Amino acid sequence: MASVEKKQIQAPFRLDDETALVTGGGTGLGLAIAECMVAAGARVVLAGRREAPLAEAAARLGPKAAFVAHDVTHLERAERLVKAAESAAGAPVSILVNNAGNHLKKPAVKTTPEEFQTVLQTHVLAAHALNQAVLPGMIKRQHGNILFVASMASLFGIPLVVAYAAAKTAMLGMIRTLATEVSSSGVRVNAVAPGWIETEMTRKAMEGDPARRQKVLGRTPMNRFGSPQDVGWAAVYLCSPAARFVTGVLLPVDGGISIGF
Repeated sequence: MASVEKKQIQAPFRLDDETALVTGGGTGLGLAIAECMVAAGARVVLAGRREAPLAEAAARLGPKAAFVAHDVTHLERAERLVKAAESAAGAPVSILVNNAGNHLKKPAVKTTPEEFQTVLQTHVLAAHALNQAVLPGMIKRQHGNILFVASMASLFGIPLVVAYAAAKTAMLGMIRTLATEVSSSGVRVNAVAPGWIETEMTRKAMEGDPARRQKVLGRTPMNRFGSPQDVGWAAVYLCSPAARFVTGVLLPVDGGISIGF
């Protein structure tokens, strides 16, 4: 048995020798994904617009973490970000986590084309630019993972988020198409779709609105919110040897809400 395969069998959920670039990695779900990947043995590079939260997050994660301040909406700088991340980590990027995003809560009839475009630019076009920047190296090395952070809005209708829902749904087409193009070259492409996760954003959304909280929990078979680490460990699984025959999938991490009634 080859030494690499033997190592994978002995530690199928480990990410040793992997280097992950996590966009939007300074806070929230991006930070939780990075935290779990570090715990699984990976080097991580956090990318985001604000340097202070990135520096704080990298310090919290320890010596296997670094950061690069970068705005993913500057599409022409995607290759520059990848090179900076590889320089900071001292190794090629083998995992790309497309997590950076923005949100717009507004009725569809009041959402302007400019606002719609801004959301698509962050979620879809920026992810595509980064995919283009990392894929040549991954294909050459015959090894890599691209992971998208999708949403419940990828699966069913949610009011007042037409631009966000369109962007997150577009990811599904990107995932499936990319998987068919690059999986034979050793690059897997997958996504996680978080449900209602206990974050600062969720807490603010629920403050003073017990009816909304109950409505969400009433649709969730597990009858609780998830933790950011629940999403992080799902991300680790999809990028680990344990999932080496898994590509082109969307994994809901939602306590069952996507199949609840």
